[in-house]
Amino acid sequence: MTGQKIQQIYKLLFERFGPQHWWPGNTKDEIIVGAILTQNTNWQNVEKAIGNLKKASLMSLEKLHLTGQEQLAELIRPAGYYNIKAKRLRNFLNWLFENYNGSLDKIENIDTQTLREELLQINGVGRETADSILLYAFDRPVFVIDAYTYRVAVRHQLIEPECDYEQLRSFFEDNLEDDVKLFNEYHALLVRAGKEFCRPKARCADCPLEKLPHQVEIED
Repeated sequence: MTGQKIQQIYKLLFERFGPQHWWPGNTKDEIIVGAILTQNTNWQNVEKAIGNLKKASLMSLEKLHLTGQEQLAELIRPAGYYNIKAKRLRNFLNWLFENYNGSLDKIENIDTQTLREELLQINGVGRETADSILLYAFDRPVFVIDAYTYRVAVRHQLIEPECDYEQLRSFFEDNLEDDVKLFNEYHALLVRAGKEFCRPKARCADCPLEKLPHQVEIED
């Protein structure tokens, strides 16, 4: 029954919203940078920061690795918490260049669990950021969990409110086909639903999931 409901939610969201074409990055480098910059801000601000990096001809991991910290922080200022995020970008870059000579290609042969553990050891890279990098930059079948996913899942009684990140991630991965494209699209659709309808104060009217059993008494 649970598996059927997960499929039904996906079907209804896809029928309403269509393909989301997410993540909006042209290269793996851009996707990784975006995944770090999007922490605690909206995507419009991230786009401004990435736009600054492109204007400065610095939108590559190699060039960013050679960029001074003050210059990097100033360029990504629109993303907010720019000094902190500049340090987090630096931490990722140091890990990449110290362990893999700056080559993303050298990471391709690392199994997903090992790579995830390595990413999580980088200061400033949390589970959502690591999983976004794995799914969207490295095409690994890892389901990304965020506040939108949690709200939809709890309100539609897929999981209990006390369910933590790893439990919710495993829940989706265990009940869906092991398919990168599916994980990509499903997560993006949940984000869309969460932004437009399944907000902290729910807007159930006209939601594509309105007719499914749900409850909205949830603390955010």
